[in-house]
Amino acid sequence: MRKYLMYFNLILAILVIKTYANDINKVLSECKKPYTFVLLGATGDLSKREIYPALWYLYQHGFLPPKLKILGFSPIPTSIDSLKANVAPFVNIRPEDTELYNKFWRINYYIQGSKNNDLDYDRINKQIEKWENNDKGNRIFYMAIPPSVFAMAASQIKRACMSPKGITRIVVEKPFGKDSKSSQMLSDHLSSLFMEEQIYRMDHFLGIEMNQNLLALRFANKIFEPTWNHKHIAAVKIDFKENFGVEGRGAYFDKYGMIRDVVQNHLLQVVSLLAIERPKSVHSTDVRDAKVEFLKKVDPILLKDVVIGQYVGNPSSNDPRERLGYLDDPSVPQGSITSTFSLTVLKVRNERWSGVPFIIRAGKGLAKNVTEIIIQYKNVTNDIFNGQLSRNELVIQIVRNNKMQLKIMSKTPGMSSNLEKIEINFDYSKEFKNKDIPQAYSNLLLDVFSGSQKYFVRTDELKEAWRIFTPILHQIENKKIRPIQYKYGSTGPAEADVIERRYNFL
Repeated sequence: MRKYLMYFNLILAILVIKTYANDINKVLSECKKPYTFVLLGATGDLSKREIYPALWYLYQHGFLPPKLKILGFSPIPTSIDSLKANVAPFVNIRPEDTELYNKFWRINYYIQGSKNNDLDYDRINKQIEKWENNDKGNRIFYMAIPPSVFAMAASQIKRACMSPKGITRIVVEKPFGKDSKSSQMLSDHLSSLFMEEQIYRMDHFLGIEMNQNLLALRFANKIFEPTWNHKHIAAVKIDFKENFGVEGRGAYFDKYGMIRDVVQNHLLQVVSLLAIERPKSVHSTDVRDAKVEFLKKVDPILLKDVVIGQYVGNPSSNDPRERLGYLDDPSVPQGSITSTFSLTVLKVRNERWSGVPFIIRAGKGLAKNVTEIIIQYKNVTNDIFNGQLSRNELVIQIVRNNKMQLKIMSKTPGMSSNLEKIEINFDYSKEFKNKDIPQAYSNLLLDVFSGSQKYFVRTDELKEAWRIFTPILHQIENKKIRPIQYKYGSTGPAEADVIERRYNFL
């Protein structure tokens, strides 16, 4: 019982941080009610790699409501033991956690059903009603399913599975459409069924610890904000590098390409957090309002500011993977001209960022595996050091490393007056040695349970994002522009470097 109370106190602590003081009583009241988390697509890759491990993390640390049941749903026949076995490679269970881990799986259940069958969704509802026992239960529906069945599943949830007395929330995974029109159709459909506060569009990049730290970095430190503008910053680059290819995911990836897969959503979200004006508060509404206002000031991308590429095999590489190009992957359609690399330049029409390019570079099959933000400051005027100076940079590594480097000029030790660039480093893993840094999905799922939408994409925000990217995507497709070939294991097309230099990124 003491252990149970300890877990609940941890829930209280985290919710105090995540909500306004006048909302705390409401959140705590909801936590005490029966909760059902329904995972549509429970047998899929996303569920076993991310959703179940995230739920286990929250359970392990006492962050889930005490009366929670987890109900998996999929057309594939399976059992809880099979689900547990599939998830096992993606969780780290310490010996002392074994009993707790087994207890976690005892709150899990499974229903096999078809993708669109009234009787199956009726079964889901009847099962939840048994657990709620006429109480005001809350329900969360996570759609870890293909985008082709989003609309159907949402309609079935609305028809048969809404909580009669409690809260109902629906979580939708990207992609949120392929362009402005298809995205608007999905948004209109969801809006016809649910209120905005019930819809959680999941972009896991917003759950990454360093991305969630961007607001604090900017607005909690006097040292950065005065220089965070066009008077001091020459260029900003978001660099997303993967040192692997599609590796059997070509059937999915080829429908979308690099811009749709990571740039229009993940990386644009990073740009938004970097570039917004100071929100009124850290409340969900204020942060998302600030992001929408920023996106409204971003011009649609021009073709002259775009480079697309596709990796080919590198026959001289010692790595067998690197000898195979994108078109050599059996999951990729023959003759595909889908891009595996893109460079796009965003231009912002506001006083803060006038003339500052935001360069978004993303690619597969590259030399490194890192995602980082590089903020490059302007050259020092009136150089008194005989041309030894190079630009200051703030480099923020996200996704895997969670590091920050400030690159500044310093005199070298000794009798000379020579200068060199040095690095001041901040590493999450070293600075917070005794802190458990949660994964992105754990952060965001806790937000879903607590009702915080700060790190979820709102309808008007999504509309602005597609406004920026839809014209260039249609141009590329209508003109059938062929991507530039680059070797697996390289830095990407040289043409991308040319555009970076044109926009004053050195």
